[in-house]
Amino acid sequence: MSKSKTAAIVLAAGLGTRMKSEKPKVMHPIAGRPMVQNLLATLGKLNLDKIVVVVGPEMDDLEAAVAPHTTAVQYNRCGTGDAVKVGMEALGNFNGNVLVLYGDTPLMTEQTLNAMLEARQPIEGQFAPAVVVLGFLPEEPGAYGRLVTDEEDGELLEIVEANDATQEQLMIPLCNSGVMCFDGGVMPQLLARLSDDNAKGEYYLTDCVGLAREDGFSCSVVEGDEEELLGVNSRIELALAETIAQDRLREKAMKGGATLIDPSTTFFSYDTKIGKDVLIEPNVFFGPGVTIGNGVHIKANCHFEGASIDDGSVVGPFARLRPGAKLAENTHVGNFVEIKNSDVEAGGKVNHLTYIGDARVGAGANIGAGTITCNYDGFNKSRTEIGAGAFIGSNSALVAPVKIGAGAIVGAGSTLTADVGENDIVTTRAEQKRVPGAAERFREAKRAQKEQNKKKG
Repeated sequence: MSKSKTAAIVLAAGLGTRMKSEKPKVMHPIAGRPMVQNLLATLGKLNLDKIVVVVGPEMDDLEAAVAPHTTAVQYNRCGTGDAVKVGMEALGNFNGNVLVLYGDTPLMTEQTLNAMLEARQPIEGQFAPAVVVLGFLPEEPGAYGRLVTDEEDGELLEIVEANDATQEQLMIPLCNSGVMCFDGGVMPQLLARLSDDNAKGEYYLTDCVGLAREDGFSCSVVEGDEEELLGVNSRIELALAETIAQDRLREKAMKGGATLIDPSTTFFSYDTKIGKDVLIEPNVFFGPGVTIGNGVHIKANCHFEGASIDDGSVVGPFARLRPGAKLAENTHVGNFVEIKNSDVEAGGKVNHLTYIGDARVGAGANIGAGTITCNYDGFNKSRTEIGAGAFIGSNSALVAPVKIGAGAIVGAGSTLTADVGENDIVTTRAEQKRVPGAAERFREAKRAQKEQNKKKG
């Protein structure tokens, strides 16, 4: 990458009009975070000197989402040229490279941006281009602006909007993505001469190419991939962007040593960490903040968020791990188990139909089917402590705060409201009663009543 100073202006003032949304377009999530944060994360890999995000008025949530980067407010949305002017004012006197990007184009890669910065470097005996434009070859050029280049040296001559293009120019396959890299020292004089004398009454950033050439500067093109230049303007395009992002994350996981039985049904977040020799069955969803160790087996239809699973554990099917769930090595969590803000220590087993909330399950403890920790009394949440090697019988209710000592046994169907000592056996079931022959007498009485009702009817 270039050693020159480099800044970026990210245009993010657009409303969610076509998204049919009350929140700014760039705040809609892709892979578990607002799409603008995906772009900023990529820019973060370039070690830029400064990033300015241009926002609209009263976009407090967006400003918070892009912090600590500088924000600048575009009060009058009158074109990309005006938005970049607002961004340049926030940059001040900046003479390095200035990348101009779009918050609703979240899939750009580090490699492409580096290629643009490299294109801004002077070739021996020549001056560096004042403007580098990122072009691409869409399957359907349609309404995209066309990049007119010199046939001999490939220099960019002009950008022609589709509505203004001749039939010959419309045959040009190379289109404008809108992403540019400028010489920051030249940029102010170009922006100052932009005009809104056009059908839309807006300031077009693309006019900078013609103005630069009028001043004797050269301009060039770098070609990018259509997929990474997808702009998100609708819910349909949001879904397309999510699909592309998920495919990238799936590929990363598999290259890292994970097996995805049906990759298309596994959904990751931007920060999911997956170890080696992990087996993931179909229909598994990873929300933000999930870490999976080595040799973990995740069975089908699980949902995880803000959780960690250590080496050798088996989870699922149909398990839900909520924020704060921490499974140590070689734990077993089975079907229809929900765990929240709890630690299951090494070798612990919670295999069926159970809720564990605000608790610690000690090493080697076994939690029977249908057990719940009653952690909330309508006002406060309290903890349950289950010691190492304890056995909790099926259908038990542990009313927090409560402690169960190591090695203790809790009989099935118990409701515990007091602590249990180490190696104690405790049960709170009512005494079982037996009435010999009562079942047959009960049935006879019911049959007689039925016959009587028929006669009355």
